[in-house]
Parts: sequence; structure tokens; C-alpha cells
Amino acid sequence: MGISARYWHLLSKAIYCSLLLGCCACINGKKAVATSGSVTNQTYSQDEKVLAKGQQLFQAFCSPCHNFLQKGIGPSLEQATATASAVWLKKFIANAPAMIEQGDARATQLFKEYKQLMPPFTNLKEGDLDAIVAYMYSQQKAPTPVQPDLGNVITDPIPQKIPKSGLQLQLEYVATAPPTAEKAPIARINQMRVLPGAKDRLFIHDLRGKLYELIGNDWQVVLDMSKERSHFIQQPGMGTGFGSFAFHPDFYNNGLFYTTHTEPTGTEPADFAYADSIRVDLQWVLTEWKIKDPLARPLAGTSRTLLRINFVSVIHGVQECAFNPGAKKGDPDYGLLYLGVGDGGASEAGYPFISQDKSRIWGSLLRIDPSGNNSKNGRYGIPATNPYAGLSDAVACREIFCRGFRNPNRFTWAPDGRLLIADIGQTNLEELNLGFPGSDYGWPNREGTFLINPKGKMDRVYALPPNDNTLQYSYPIVQYDHDEGKAIEGGFAYTGTAVPQLRGKYIFGDINNGRVFFVELADLKMGSQATIKELDLNLSGQQVTFLGLTKGIKPELRLGVGLNQELFLFTKADGKVYKIVGCESGK
Repeated sequence: MGISARYWHLLSKAIYCSLLLGCCACINGKKAVATSGSVTNQTYSQDEKVLAKGQQLFQAFCSPCHNFLQKGIGPSLEQATATASAVWLKKFIANAPAMIEQGDARATQLFKEYKQLMPPFTNLKEGDLDAIVAYMYSQQKAPTPVQPDLGNVITDPIPQKIPKSGLQLQLEYVATAPPTAEKAPIARINQMRVLPGAKDRLFIHDLRGKLYELIGNDWQVVLDMSKERSHFIQQPGMGTGFGSFAFHPDFYNNGLFYTTHTEPTGTEPADFAYADSIRVDLQWVLTEWKIKDPLARPLAGTSRTLLRINFVSVIHGVQECAFNPGAKKGDPDYGLLYLGVGDGGASEAGYPFISQDKSRIWGSLLRIDPSGNNSKNGRYGIPATNPYAGLSDAVACREIFCRGFRNPNRFTWAPDGRLLIADIGQTNLEELNLGFPGSDYGWPNREGTFLINPKGKMDRVYALPPNDNTLQYSYPIVQYDHDEGKAIEGGFAYTGTAVPQLRGKYIFGDINNGRVFFVELADLKMGSQATIKELDLNLSGQQVTFLGLTKGIKPELRLGVGLNQELFLFTKADGKVYKIVGCESGK
């Protein structure tokens, strides 16, 4: 059809990524004719009711990866229908694997580029497929004007490749989580926690709503969020659903534990909101549970909402809550709850100001006192040691411990007490940061150690300006670019005993391709980036990759610490859990 290579590259990336999440649009009645680009004489419905439905479906299923302004997790869809036919798009949406098997050149190109097999969406009817492309057409935009002169675009931010370490992790298959879906991700297992006590207990949760206690190979449901919260939602996936859980360090005496989860827009008034003119896709809720008998299964008792936050889109929510495990009774940090609050996709949706300063909660790591009551809503406390505790609510969000993150979806503490925060980047960089009170890590004005323009095309990065040191941003201690992976999965400093070769190392990975990395804890210093090295994987005597184990489907890799402080790896794609039982020099 004469489509230029440049436009096809943009389109193919956009459509592929959006369909990974089942991108949907609207059902239309009236027709419009596309005339831009080389794709002509295609009709699209313009019926207002159908477009409204399409907008709702798009926000639910597509917006986690895409918008019509710029690249997010996947590229922008702003010119998609101008560069490919509706017939091809609908066929690809319905069953991309079949098109690959049939040798379709474009579908094959996508598979080769992304090295992941997109699942079919055979449940979509013809009207649904028409709706997808119709809504996309209604949102098509002219090319963005030229950006201000920020210097040369840096196309390869980190040219150096991550080297192999020469070490090979020995994996042992442990179990497969109970399936909560018929297709990948089979089980959205997300976090593993050990509850210390006379006998340590091991828990793991599924974002679709279930909290399990693992007793041997038995997965016992101890909490089902879908039954406890009538407004609980876990669609369209990504980070939505049952986000995180954390037991109070004195759980066996006070019975307190905490969860985060998502609910529909407007379920209740939000404690943290923004202008009514900006859309709200969902709310994240922090809940405190008072368990009657901490030893009983299931966990039963009462609960109360501590805070509720509106979000512009379904991405980058409240995906981690945790207590500092190194804090003891009498320490200033004891009993204080940390929460990682993402920017909600605000910047890429055209609202960078939502996470751009300390007056708003988004894009921050929070620290609150669940036992206090000096917050604005009176349901929790603001620790006096918080950096903005002495300021008014109009000047600063006093809950903030540190800020300037896009998606601080994982954080942990090293054995020496240092706080390590993994932040998932936009289009170029993934990063790990040292957390200090009051520090600003730059988002949305910085991505890694590079300049980014939040009011322009955010898929481009530039060299830092000459006056950068006057802005007092804190920069990552570890970073890698998207030649190596797409989304950092924060990990842990190894403190177990079974694998001594891992002592002194922080182990982490990449969510999208399942690669596993480490850095030396001794090399983590502000002002420089530690060297990353890759760990090979061995299962049952064979060298493997997680992308291979999941047959090309995005592994959705997670790391966890289990009993005896040993490390576990698990993949949402197939719900399988593996334990690291050794580390040897590669063959």
C-alpha cells in the first residue's frame, strides 16, 4: 500500500503493544472517511453513543499502554489509522498468532521485533473490531510541532551492553499458583512476604484478589479481596487489582495489616484529587485490617479505609506498601508505613504538573503513621520526621518522604539500612535509586540521568543542561536502557545462607523479558551508576530463559524473599514459582 517504513514502524509498535492488553474502542453508527496518509476510502462510525462507549473501553483496556499524545509503555496511536487499513488492523487484533503462522509479513515483523507472542482476542465480535479502529480514527492527530531546542536527541542513552557475569543461578521448581484466568497471565502472583513469628509463615498474593498462605505446596486462601470489597476491580490488568500487602511488625500483638487495591471512579470521595476537568480512571485505596485472631486462617476481622487517591489512568498506582524490616521498637522508623505512589500516567496523558512538585501526592514515596490522626482526613498520622511535616497542606503533601518518580513500584532496604527504590521508566531508561528524605529524583523532567521534555515528545532524551547542578535532582545509582529491557523489577539484597555466592549483591530483573541481573551493594553510591551484570539461569540441568519458559509470552517476572531469607523468582504468565538453590560458574 506504499506505507513508508517510518510510519509502519510506529504503527506496528503501537498496535502490537496496545493489543497486549486487549485494546478496545467504540461501536459507531455514522460513518467518516479517512483521507490522510496513503490509506484512503475507509469508513469509520461517528455515532456519539458508540464513541462514548469506545472511550470507556479504550480507557479500560488500552490506556495502560497507550494514549494519543505520545509513547507510554507502547508508542502513541495518534496516526495509526492513517497508516494501515482497517481490514488488516481488525484481522491482526482478532488473531495475531494466526497471522504469524500464515506468514503475514507485517505480523511476522512484529513478532521478530518484540520476541513475544501476542494472545488472540477471538472473543471480540465484528462490531467490537469495527469499534476499535473507529475510536482510534476519532482520536487521530496532526504531527506534533517541533519541540524547543534541547540539543541533540540521544538515540542510545547507554551504549555499553550489560555483560554476562559468568555466574549461573540454579533454579528449583517449587509450585504453580492456582490459576485465576484461562490465558496468560495465568496467575497474577505479585508479591511474597514472610511473617516472622515463633514459626515463620509465607504469604503470596494474586492481583486478581486472593492472598494465599503457602503451607508446603498448599495454597490456602486467607483473604479474598473480591469478597471483602464489593467495589474491588482488577481490570484491565497491569498494576490494577490487589496491589500490595504488609503485616505490621507487631502483628501478633495488635492484629494489624495493610492492603492496597483499586476501585471504580467515584466509589467514594477521594482524599487526594485534582481538577474536575481531568479524567479519573480509577481510585487506589489503602486499608487497615484488624484481625481478631492473628493465628487463624482465613484472616477475619474489621477494616477501615486510611486514604483514597484518584488516578488519571489505570497505570502507575499504589503497587507497594511496606514497613522497614530493620526498624526495632523505639526506633523513629518503627511502625511507619511506606507506600509507593506512581504518577498514574499523568505526564504521558498531558498533565505533567500533577506529579511535578511537592504539593501533590503523585510520583512519590510516602511515609505515614497508621496509628496517628494528624493527617488532613484524621485517619492516620504524619510522622514528625517527614521532610515536609512542618509545612501546610497547601504548600506540600506532608505524607511525602521523597518524590520525583514515574512508577516506584518496588522498594526494599539493604542490610545496612539503605532504602533502595526501583522506578519503571518511560521509553528509554530503567532505574534504581537510593531513597533519602526530601530528595527529588526528577520525573517528569528527568529520565535516568537525562533531560526529558514533559510538554513534548517524551520518548526522547537529551544531555543534562549546564545548570543542572543548581536544580538539585538526585540521580539513579543503577540504570539501564531499553536495549536491555523495558521495565525494571526491583529485587532484594541477598541475606540468606544457601547461596553464599550471592551475599553482598542486590538481585533484580526485567519484567518484560525476564532477564535477571545483579549489582554489588558496595558499589551503590550517590553520584555514580554501579555496573550491572547478568545472571544466567539453569533449571534441571538445562540453561534456560524465562522468555523461553513462557513460550514467548511476556514473563511478568517477580522476585520475592521466602523462608530463611532465600530468594524466589515467579512469572505471572504461567504462575510458576522457582527457588534459587545455588549459583555456579557458567559452563
